Amino acid sequence: MKLIKHAMLLEKDNTYRKMDVAYDASGICAIEEHLDIEAQEVLDADGLVLLPGLIDVHVHLREPGYEHKETIQTGTMAAAHGGFTTIMAMPNVIPYPDNVETMKQYLEKIKQDSVVHVIPYGTITKGEKSKELSDIKGMSQLGIHAYSDDGVGVAKEDIMKEAMEVCKKEDAMIVAHTEDMSYRKPTACMHEGIRNKELGFVGIPSACEYAQMLRDLKLAKETGVKYHVCHMSAKESVQYLKEYKEAGVDCSGEVTAHHLLLNEMDVYDPNHKMNPPLRGKDDQEALIEGLLDGTIDMIANDHAPHSEAEKAKGMVEAPFGIVSLETAFPLLYTRFVKDEKRFTMQQLIHFMSEAPAKRFGFTNKGKLAVGHASDMILVDLNTPRVIDKKKFFSKGKNTPFDGWECYGNVVTTIVDGSIVYKEERK
Repeated sequence: MKLIKHAMLLEKDNTYRKMDVAYDASGICAIEEHLDIEAQEVLDADGLVLLPGLIDVHVHLREPGYEHKETIQTGTMAAAHGGFTTIMAMPNVIPYPDNVETMKQYLEKIKQDSVVHVIPYGTITKGEKSKELSDIKGMSQLGIHAYSDDGVGVAKEDIMKEAMEVCKKEDAMIVAHTEDMSYRKPTACMHEGIRNKELGFVGIPSACEYAQMLRDLKLAKETGVKYHVCHMSAKESVQYLKEYKEAGVDCSGEVTAHHLLLNEMDVYDPNHKMNPPLRGKDDQEALIEGLLDGTIDMIANDHAPHSEAEKAKGMVEAPFGIVSLETAFPLLYTRFVKDEKRFTMQQLIHFMSEAPAKRFGFTNKGKLAVGHASDMILVDLNTPRVIDKKKFFSKGKNTPFDGWECYGNVVTTIVDGSIVYKEERK
């Protein structure tokens, strides 16, 4: 048995109450104002807030195939540093996990190298080529219950419909990166709006995202599949998701921290280049409002590490994507809870832990409660820290937030009752 003493626990009315928490590898055993038990390990959490471990359903670990960008070990250490105790790994790695044998090898590598819980996606189509379905039935028998071709959209409507029909039978979820490439020119590198014209770059219109999303929502309504939209960025996407939810379709959506924090006017170098791009101020506001009114279900960060040499190629040639695991929570807490007070802490934890746990079926995660998993984080709400990309555990240093001052920094991360990250406190 292990013990956390004097931690501040969040109450439903967004106040805090000092409590002790007893736990072991199997889960949380007791939560009381005072626990007097023999413990093999005692953490004094005086002055810190104890929260459930964060859950990110959209992470790129890059391994196998792109280890120069990230590895399972460095990516999961970055997750632990940022307070994420469960992450879902996107399948655009080499070899693609599109069959049983490759998925078995992938699962073994994850088990060997990860320091947090990692649930991998299988691909929807073989090699993410939109031509032939992956072995969804076979991988589902291994316990894989979510499928994505993230990085590209499923180009063919008949293939997507077939995938949805198979996933419906297997009680699996389609998790879609919606992108219709017919709307995008090869050199496009940011949102088609105001800022791209100022900078002289070819833009990516919002229809590139929402046109294929609308196609998918119609198919999801027809097939009855569980459907989830990745990294929503456009106001039209929010409206379509709202309409189909109201029509009873089993659909959900996510938004990234960077799409909440930034818009097209903030773009000035390749560390602001991501896909989908930072869109207009009206899109940004629609995303925030969509999260608050329940249209958008959760925050999922699309952690996308690249090497510094790759990001140094300039806006047109540099790859899309930024790293986010180590910065998302403090950035969102500082902006939306502490400063602007647009979110309560309860809402932020719902968006980043409880909602993804509920939607993706992690029944013992997302809450601090007796019997739930002993996946927890201790957070310092009072001491500001400056984001320093040189101190990232991630191999990727591609962030637009280097030098930003934040509160709400994670100081200890516990996974299955064991400390996997601990900051040295002065």
